[in-house]
Amino acid sequence: MDRRSIIKHAGIAGVLAAGAAPAVHAQAAIRWRLASSFPKALDTIYGAAEVFAQKVSDMTGGKFSISVHPGGELMPAFGVVDGVQQGTVEAAHTAPYYFHGKNETFAIGTAIPFGLNSRQLTAWYYDGNGMKLFREFYDQFNIVNFPGGNTGAQMGGWYRKEIKTAADIKGLKMRLGGFAGRVLTRMGGVPQNIPGGEIYQALEKGTIDATEWVGPYDDEKLGFQKVAKNYYYPGWWEGGAQLDFYINKAAFNALSKENQAIVEAAASHAHTEMQARYDARNPAALKRLVAGGAKLLAFPKPVMDLAFKESMALYGELNDTNPAWKKIYTDYSTFRKDQNLWFRFTEATFDRYMQSAKL
Repeated sequence: MDRRSIIKHAGIAGVLAAGAAPAVHAQAAIRWRLASSFPKALDTIYGAAEVFAQKVSDMTGGKFSISVHPGGELMPAFGVVDGVQQGTVEAAHTAPYYFHGKNETFAIGTAIPFGLNSRQLTAWYYDGNGMKLFREFYDQFNIVNFPGGNTGAQMGGWYRKEIKTAADIKGLKMRLGGFAGRVLTRMGGVPQNIPGGEIYQALEKGTIDATEWVGPYDDEKLGFQKVAKNYYYPGWWEGGAQLDFYINKAAFNALSKENQAIVEAAASHAHTEMQARYDARNPAALKRLVAGGAKLLAFPKPVMDLAFKESMALYGELNDTNPAWKKIYTDYSTFRKDQNLWFRFTEATFDRYMQSAKL
């Protein structure tokens, strides 16, 4: 056989080998289930999980599919950590602070009163020590975590009666998500942890006196303005509430390195898109709510001051009693101090000017 013939046949063999390789080495189709803590009707917060699942599918040509299930379908809305930990489902999408009863440290992963805003929290996770510290923390729960969206700063909620003084908080029965209820209790209030799909009925029936959720876009969908007209701001307990994707550790480790990278990239995309949707949709919703009779009110400064005082006292107590909290909060609070110094001279000053300008 001459030289040209050898090259020719080698080339054909190479092409055939290249064509056969994917068939030999292709990873079998992957099917995961994701349990959400949110009702499907809330297309922004629930929708982040759908965005995540769609991106995973798109980047794998449909070979890696994740079905998304609303709270209550596969398990209770507040049962998703147990579901992922035990491997009942491969993934969940939730607000970590719902699980502060397991360990108060969970709350730092979402929002704590007078904590980081959304940009600061993302900075802490992606370029500070946030991700590293929480990976260590969640390892005991067999969970691999990824940031899964942020609502941005939230509203302070809907109240049947006006809050004129700190004394008006005493005895107030309020749906207040997760860890912030600990502060409300110290202020004399009575927190209620109720899933999003059940809040309206509780407010309508008078089981609770007030509720918060996220902000105008979701609040309008949930219909709170029909049963309470006093709409307060700001949500001092959620300056930037982050959600997480929780992945069962064994399921994640079973993925190829390529698919692990795809999960990470899809989560980052969903993280960004969720806040973009809230920022884009909240302004028009707020206008509609006010036009419909909602009364916008700022929390009186004495109420804010009391909330701040009790929050800081609580954090000090947890530093003394919860080693996991102390380890993460120490780093978090140092980062918060530097971020607020920076934002004071940049973001805050610019925002104040723009908000007072006649546009």
